[in-house]
Amino acid sequence: MNYTDSVDREISFPKRPVALVTGASSGIGLELARLLARGGHDLVLTARRRQRLEAAAEELRGLGAEVTLLVKDLAEPEAAIEIAAELRSRSLDVEVLVNNAGLGVFGPFASTPLEKELEMIQVNAIAVTHLTKLFLPGMLARRRGRILNVASTAAFQPGPLMAVYYATKAYVLSFSEALANETSGTGVTVTALCPGPTVTEFQKRANLEQTRLFRGPLVMDAATVARAGYRGMNRKRRIVIPGLGNNVLAQSIRFTPRRLVTAITRWIQETRGTRSGRSAQLP
Repeated sequence: MNYTDSVDREISFPKRPVALVTGASSGIGLELARLLARGGHDLVLTARRRQRLEAAAEELRGLGAEVTLLVKDLAEPEAAIEIAAELRSRSLDVEVLVNNAGLGVFGPFASTPLEKELEMIQVNAIAVTHLTKLFLPGMLARRRGRILNVASTAAFQPGPLMAVYYATKAYVLSFSEALANETSGTGVTVTALCPGPTVTEFQKRANLEQTRLFRGPLVMDAATVARAGYRGMNRKRRIVIPGLGNNVLAQSIRFTPRRLVTAITRWIQETRGTRSGRSAQLP
């Protein structure tokens, strides 16, 4: 008998897939991170606020996930490249990319600060494009991966008083649908999550809570929205609109004159403070 055969050998376990979530320290991003951790993923979390990220990481590690924190502001043009370089240095392959971080500016376009509008385009559209460009080729080479881009029901119509925000979300939806077609049959899927008004820090920071939009019956909580997005991504759906009312509204827009849709959107968003531009950034 060869007793060396009885020596314990190192057992190699398969690595958990890695999910990158932007804007992950609160709201929909944090809820999605919780679902991904429970679903067996290790996490890379990015946001601007270190303390909030560290608190989220402590909770998520308790769910069994290894968590890497990257404090980044996606309003900075170089942030996406820095994120990708950091993950390469750690030999981390991203199998799930969640582009959740978002910025909103409220008020008539002529009076809102230009720098805030440009930051919003950078965060909501350019960073989404840049991160997807950096991580999609690796997914395609491995023939597996999922991308979840957080758009909005705002993507389906123009939005007076948040003109640029609505336009950026329309971009995210169109971009996601096109990529879903391009990646069909590759093992990689692309999903656009289009929530309606959702209770997060977003509307609080922009003082949108007093608008008709956030006082109506379509308001949902972040956990419910995240569950819908997570399920839809896993089911390889191209578009996910949480809530029956939001689904009906988004579909009905196709059959309503655009001028009327725009006027209704303006009415829904109006509040006493519409003369001043206000901004809010998701963490």
